[in-house]
Amino acid sequence: MKLILGVAGGIAAYKAAELARLLMQEGHEVQVVMTPAAEEFVRPLTFAALTGRKVLTNLFAIESAIEHISVAQEHELLVIAPATADLIARMAHGLADDFLTTLYLAFTGPVVLAPAMNVNMWQHPATRANLDTLRGRGHRIVEPDSGYLACGMTGPGRLADPEIIAEAIAREVHQRRDLEGETLLITAGPTQEPLDPVRYISNRSSGKMGYALAEAAVARGARVILISGPVHLPPPPGVEIINVRTAIEMREQVFAHLGPADIVIKAAAVADFHLSKVPDQKVKKTAARISMELDPTPDILAELGRKKGDRLLIGFAAETQNLQQEARRKLESKNCDMVVGNLVGVSDSGFESDQNEVILVLRTGESIPLPRAPKREIADHIFDHVLKLRLALHAANGH
Repeated sequence: MKLILGVAGGIAAYKAAELARLLMQEGHEVQVVMTPAAEEFVRPLTFAALTGRKVLTNLFAIESAIEHISVAQEHELLVIAPATADLIARMAHGLADDFLTTLYLAFTGPVVLAPAMNVNMWQHPATRANLDTLRGRGHRIVEPDSGYLACGMTGPGRLADPEIIAEAIAREVHQRRDLEGETLLITAGPTQEPLDPVRYISNRSSGKMGYALAEAAVARGARVILISGPVHLPPPPGVEIINVRTAIEMREQVFAHLGPADIVIKAAAVADFHLSKVPDQKVKKTAARISMELDPTPDILAELGRKKGDRLLIGFAAETQNLQQEARRKLESKNCDMVVGNLVGVSDSGFESDQNEVILVLRTGESIPLPRAPKREIADHIFDHVLKLRLALHAANGH
């Protein structure tokens, strides 16, 4: 494959040389593009020697006034490693003041970004928002490692190992289309159950796992209907999104769109209780204690289990203890084919996090732990096992 390796100006730029070597070794044609700041850390001659190609740097020292356009058109994949906070911000907002960012705006193929920066910069809300914007465009983000950083701090922000970045590139190059022709119905996010026109009952679900599943399914060729509770995430490209607020609204939309679905994934964290009769006006605060009678919300997963037919039904179980046992109990009581269980409240994975660590409990009796990883990566592993499970169930049923 002909790919572009963009190198931004950070101390991790030296690792891009090893990445270039790995990509060349795997048979790719690599065109390196460096920002002016990157040249302060690694000389272009290093990359020229590794790739056998002239390194593109200065926007105004090129052979043609439209060279950034021709380079974008001639290559199939854009990789940027390291991607600094500054470069990520410029990409997110469409700023183009050097060869790399100008090329980025002209590039229409898949993009892989490997961020590297100080831990506080990585965790800053502006950086998180910029990354969400880029994810929303379908770009693959290779999460940085945690460890000792050049600034002397410890935490996430260190550029992922070149081998890990190369693996992410390989997945993008050999993107599986094993869900081609399938329709997936996915639910995501929390629900909000009103107590009055101002207050509501909800939970800490961010919707990130469900959105990662939708993004992965589209990348693998599926048609995706995403029914989402209230979240602060950009819609994944290529999905049909339906926004709801309450459990009753989610149930209505799930069964309205169930017909064409081949696989149903209930990743939403639906509130368990609601106030059946909501006051028209705000309940005023007083010194007196008040009580409310809450009714159970519809059990959408159990109803799906009764009506699923030949569809695969995947549920989620967020637990604080006895994870495997509770996931197995849910699988059997709701008639699921798989339950994805994760412990919440015990680490920074799960709710509100970009990473997750789960166990897959299958109808076949297997229990498969998936170690901590970015949710997008977990999503692909889930689909790998969903497809294996379907083959096993078909074989068991003599299909």
